[in-house]
Amino acid sequence: MSSVVSLEIPREVPHITRMTLEELQQELALHLFQRGKLSFGKACEMAGMPAWTFQQLLGSREIPVHYDVADYEEDLATLKELGRL
Repeated sequence: MSSVVSLEIPREVPHITRMTLEELQQELALHLFQRGKLSFGKACEMAGMPAWTFQQLLGSREIPVHYDVADYEEDLATLKELGRL
């Protein structure tokens, strides 16, 4: 079961930053992902974006996707198990 936590943002912050609440939420998701505090999937969820769109946003900000050799080998093994390789 998923739950939601509310975060209070002073009313003037969206006005001062000229950002919508959705944009602020995306910025927080990007920042937490970049710092390694959120997984890619959770960051996409928090940003309210499909994975492909979030990945494009990461690329436009030059934020690397945390994907190393171990991740690649795990994905490769999974694809072999599924008979896709």
